[in-house]
Amino acid sequence: MANLTTAEFAVRFAIAALAVWRLTHLLALEDGPWDTVARLRAKLGDSFWGRLMDCFYCLSLWVAAPLAPFVGRGALEAVFVWLALSGAACLLERATAAPVTFHQPKE
Repeated sequence: MANLTTAEFAVRFAIAALAVWRLTHLLALEDGPWDTVARLRAKLGDSFWGRLMDCFYCLSLWVAAPLAPFVGRGALEAVFVWLALSGAACLLERATAAPVTFHQPKE
C-alpha cells in the first residue's frame, strides 16, 4: 500500500469518508433495520457507550479509526487520516442535516 498514487489515495479517502458518515449516521441517528440500533442505544442507556452513541461527532472518531489504515500509508499518516475521516463525516453531517431554525417567542 506504500505506493498509492494521489488518485488512488483520493478514491480510498472518499470511499472511507462516505462509509464513516453512513455508519456513524446509522448508529447515532437512525433506528436501524427492525429497530435494532434503537434497541441497542436503549440498552446501553446512560453508560459511556450509550452516551457515545448519542453524539455524532464523538462516535465518528471511533468509527473512523479502523478505516484509517485502509487509506493511510504508514502509522503517522493513518493518524492524520483518522482525524480527517472523522472531520469529513462531520462536514457531511452538517451539509445534509436539516437546517436549524430559531423562532422568536410570541408575547
